[in-house]
Amino acid sequence: MASDRELLEGVAAGSEDAFKQLYDRFAERVYRYAFTILRVEHLAEEVAQETMIAVWKGASKFAGRSKASTWIFGIARNQAYSLVRKESRTERVPDVSLVEPDPAPGIHRQERVAEALKRLSDDHREVVFLTFYEGLSYGEIASILDIPSGTVKSRMFHAKKQLAEALT
Repeated sequence: MASDRELLEGVAAGSEDAFKQLYDRFAERVYRYAFTILRVEHLAEEVAQETMIAVWKGASKFAGRSKASTWIFGIARNQAYSLVRKESRTERVPDVSLVEPDPAPGIHRQERVAEALKRLSDDHREVVFLTFYEGLSYGEIASILDIPSGTVKSRMFHAKKQLAEALT
């Protein structure tokens, strides 16, 4: 199985097969990340598509100074916040606090965790997602969010504290 970096190199060389593999590996993950920011399904889908198009067009610009996933999630974040700015200018941003994807049948604890995550600030929820759902390091998250690692650690500390309070 090719690494993410190898796939990006293939995409940069114009390989549609490499792009398909990279798309299969990242599209859903990018959607979930965009959803943590936007909290609206169709907007998260739009961001996922735009991100993957940007990866196709810009793969040759990947300098290799970070992991491929860090680069891709950075693109997704920029796409999501560009969409937020665009939507707010046209005043069509829905009340995101009320919009959720259809929950999968699950255990009561999962529902409590999901509810607790919704109560976190956007900054805290984003750090929790990137850490626990994507397995990124604080340094990688700092790079994506363009903030110091100490800020990532602080946000995670406060997020964990809020989650613990909500779940006890």
